[in-house]
Amino acid sequence: MAASEKKGIDRQAAFSGTRPVAPGFEIDGEKLESYLGVHITGFRGPVSLSQFKGGQSNPTYVVATPGHAYVLRRKPPGNLLPSAHAVDREYRVMAALDAQGFPVPHPYLLCEDDGVIGTAFYVMDRVEGRIIWEPHCPGMEPAARAGIYDAMNATIAQLHGFDPQTIGLADYGKPDNYLVRQVSRWSKNYVASQTEDVPEMDALMDWLPDNLPASGPARLVHGDYRLDNLILAPGAPRVVAVLDWELSTLGDPLADFTYHLMQWVMPPTDDGSGTGSLVGHDLAALGIPSLEDYVAAYCARTGRDGLPDLERYFAYNFFRLAAILQGIVGRVRDGTATNANAAAMARQVGPLSKAGWSWACKAGAA
Repeated sequence: MAASEKKGIDRQAAFSGTRPVAPGFEIDGEKLESYLGVHITGFRGPVSLSQFKGGQSNPTYVVATPGHAYVLRRKPPGNLLPSAHAVDREYRVMAALDAQGFPVPHPYLLCEDDGVIGTAFYVMDRVEGRIIWEPHCPGMEPAARAGIYDAMNATIAQLHGFDPQTIGLADYGKPDNYLVRQVSRWSKNYVASQTEDVPEMDALMDWLPDNLPASGPARLVHGDYRLDNLILAPGAPRVVAVLDWELSTLGDPLADFTYHLMQWVMPPTDDGSGTGSLVGHDLAALGIPSLEDYVAAYCARTGRDGLPDLERYFAYNFFRLAAILQGIVGRVRDGTATNANAAAMARQVGPLSKAGWSWACKAGAA
């Protein structure tokens, strides 16, 4: 069966738009309105709240008023993994990038007082545009897809070109041993959320620490850069906002870019519940660049000769994504998952682990 014929979740319908606020994630609208009226210039109620369908981690809401629409992103209630749901870091990096003219929603304020809505939150502008949940961009002309992929490539290259010191983020993360620390972090989070034995994850956690690529100078990395975390201009192939900065830090830009490349090699699912994949699609006919051409465009924009250690970077990133999705399993178990499709997406932990181990084997793992 061709990739375009597979049945299951319609990702565009399942993850786009808003819905009524889910039980357990309610916000006291009057208290919020009072707080924002004091802290955002020109804010006027009354407010109307709805919750975005997409997103697995930090619950995100539309705060609509008669004159303007805002977006509120908060820590979820309940038991949380250590270092997760760092809305304060999201706010800080977005404020720094907004000052540089990089495409992010304009952030208005960060509130770390749990007494307002129950958890820390920040408020930003609502950016109008398109979010595309399928990487093959169904229903478009080849030229439109080519333009979107070129804009996506240019935007991540721009991000990796910033000197953290110059934009006030020199202390946004530890610049050394990024990959080592990431493997340690996600191994711990995976174990804390573990619900079943996955031998390939055990093998990756054992193999990766001694087989990671050597990182170059640290740059600001997004951590989850992919098509459905971008807002595109309504009628043009232009990125108007990059979303979901929770995993951002200082680190290895090639690890960040290789994570973005995973859609070219992602194991597809029959039900559409997993991360989007280009596997099985005729990229040339669609107007989407090949993996090799997309890498070449990034390297040209960033002044690199090539992307070394691709197999090891893929092994690391499949491990990391499997650990992230295992965290969703843990949130389902603990009752803090914020997406109705979280359980279905978590079924990808096993396939992702197997894919990661296959890339490790290509890199020489026994």
